[in-house]
Amino acid sequence: MQTDRQAIIVGGGIGGLAAAIALSRRGWRVSVLERASRITAAGSGLSIWPNGLRALDGLGVGEEVRSRALVDTEGGIRDMRGRWLSKTDTDEMARRHGPLVAIHRADLLEILQATLPPGVVHLGETVSEIAEDNGATTVAHTSGVSRADLVVGADGIHSMVRRALWPQAAAPRYAGYTAWRTVVHPGTRPRSGGETWGSGEIFGIVPLGDGRIYVFAGASTPEGQRSTDGELAELHRRFDSWHDPIPALLDAAEPEAVLRHDIYYLPDLKSFVRQRVALLGDAAHAMTPNLGQGANQALEDAVTLAEVVDHAEPDLALATYDRLRRPRTQSLARQSRRMGSLAHLASPAAALVRNTVMRLAPARVALARLDPVLDWHAPQTTE
Repeated sequence: MQTDRQAIIVGGGIGGLAAAIALSRRGWRVSVLERASRITAAGSGLSIWPNGLRALDGLGVGEEVRSRALVDTEGGIRDMRGRWLSKTDTDEMARRHGPLVAIHRADLLEILQATLPPGVVHLGETVSEIAEDNGATTVAHTSGVSRADLVVGADGIHSMVRRALWPQAAAPRYAGYTAWRTVVHPGTRPRSGGETWGSGEIFGIVPLGDGRIYVFAGASTPEGQRSTDGELAELHRRFDSWHDPIPALLDAAEPEAVLRHDIYYLPDLKSFVRQRVALLGDAAHAMTPNLGQGANQALEDAVTLAEVVDHAEPDLALATYDRLRRPRTQSLARQSRRMGSLAHLASPAAALVRNTVMRLAPARVALARLDPVLDWHAPQTTE
């Protein structure tokens, strides 16, 4: 195994740290350039599906994540009165693919960062330019100029790497709805998580470890709109009449801890690679959150990229990465947008029809639709 290969990863989020671990485990010398002064993730939980857990197992951190996460034992979609529209058979899903777990995003980032050797992550490093240089790639950043055999753009939906090397790529587009997120500490834990769908509005509940609850909400609104009296007040106006425990969860929220972000997605790219540069995660395929697959796909990207570059010449390896990752992630992104459109139907009449169809559909149909999403395994390549 070569030990003189240098990789620079732009971005220290979940995908970037995962790629750093995967490459380091294969003998690469890795530098992660993160523009923030510290890596944090306030007010946000996430679901790690069986495919994401397999990727974490490939990074050697799966068991630690499981030990700090909470296994989701019941979930699905309800209407505003709390009646189930579609209930997930989590036991059958676990039998087929493995468990679904929930973890605070900050906890996952902490686990990933702690797994890396000291000196790999460089904070406060803004990348200003990327260029080819005699078969290697040069990266100009705050502390100077570095050369690498591989550059990974893991710098999010507004990726500088993508803008620099994919100048013709379409800009991110507004999905038509905004989202609120926070983590609360209610007096009692809800019996189950899942989503509730109304007319142009949704509310989600994700129990985490140590009694915390990640709550999120969405609503169809004009882009850039904000509440004049605070986002928690806006959530109370929209959701206080919905089923228990939604009002109680909002009562437990701290106004300053409620985050609001408009939801954007990235139109399909023609390639995730260019020369010796690869995009992963949101930089490559930012998707709406409706399938809960954003972080999971970034983890898949990282494991796949490290596997293929370890067993082939760079040009062939990156072409293989693009072939393996682009069709899957772009298909899932389209599925997520379709689900988002369905969840945010603004017409009460259309929402009623949607709810009726969902209530009548057999549970096995919903699970069958998840099979191709969850049935992912890391590629097996040979020397």
